[in-house]
Amino acid sequence: MGGVRLRAIVVKEMLAILRDPRGRLILIVPPLVQLLVFSFAATLDVTRASVMVLNQDQGAWGSELVQRIAAAPVVAEVLAAHHPAEIRAALDTQRVIAAVEIGPGFSRAIAARQPAEVGVILDGRRSNAAQIVSGDLGQIVAGLAAETPAGTRVAGRSVSLAARDWFNPALLSQWAMVPGLIGIIALLTGLVLTALSVARERESGTFDQLMVSPLRTHEILLGKMLPPVAIGLAQIGVFIVVAVFGFGIPLRGSLALLYGGAVVYLAAVVGLGLFVSALATTQQQAILGAFLLMVPMILLSGFATPIENMPAWLQPVTLLDPLRYFLVIVKGVFLRDLPAAEVAANTLPLAAIAVLTLGGAAWMFRSRTE
Repeated sequence: MGGVRLRAIVVKEMLAILRDPRGRLILIVPPLVQLLVFSFAATLDVTRASVMVLNQDQGAWGSELVQRIAAAPVVAEVLAAHHPAEIRAALDTQRVIAAVEIGPGFSRAIAARQPAEVGVILDGRRSNAAQIVSGDLGQIVAGLAAETPAGTRVAGRSVSLAARDWFNPALLSQWAMVPGLIGIIALLTGLVLTALSVARERESGTFDQLMVSPLRTHEILLGKMLPPVAIGLAQIGVFIVVAVFGFGIPLRGSLALLYGGAVVYLAAVVGLGLFVSALATTQQQAILGAFLLMVPMILLSGFATPIENMPAWLQPVTLLDPLRYFLVIVKGVFLRDLPAAEVAANTLPLAAIAVLTLGGAAWMFRSRTE
């Protein structure tokens, strides 16, 4: 009998979500658009940097350095400056992200086998891009230094460093971004769908009838939880196909482990959505509550910045964020064939969060009807 009641409420919820043509459109088009837009826009790669060069040296080595900077893949254009004030103006107006200053005695110092200095000024307002450009400029200067008379003389006694990048050999930011976006978009869909479900019932006046019906509280929760979880899993499947065949990201791990972690992750997300919906009385309040939770969860998940770089007092708060654990699972399965033991270690906290949020939502539902 309980199975029949549960099936009835699940069918009712699925029909309420899918019956509206606009609702079906919202479930399909915006997540795909978000995945594509963020995959190309939210990139940490720097490929078109503008650099200004103040070359006060009239020798060959100064000209060689300018030519190498202009030929660098990361540099889109090189602007010539004739006075230091032009550098300040270009950085103030963000025309360039970096400026290189070559002194008047640069080539003479190299010919005399003496230290020659190159000044680099960076726009600290774009710290990540500035660090990348600074590293590339440093490699260019180091390559030039190795070909100078002094550099050639000590080359035989120098130690070379060979870097090898695991899991992402080409250091493509999309390989790191797209798997994380799968978790973020699933978070958005799960929170909004669940929060709107109960708020819609309250606005239409059917929620009180639902609570006094023969349905038990756990059956209502399961009926509200299963449709968003099923829709979330379907979206994750579409995102995996787009990531593998659209962006060429390898899926090195087990798809079964990824889906196992996704089920528990979506249950935790839906639990948060039900908790929000238990507090909201209108659909507008539900949407605002969902977005109020979503933004801190993304910031605290480690998607944009490492958790280790956050203040010590804030790091324990991230333990309550389900997105933190799912990012480890989805990135690990995609890029490094995450072992089952590590998947389980990150799934257990998700299960604990799901139990807490679903239990809190059940308590809120009961308290509203008493």
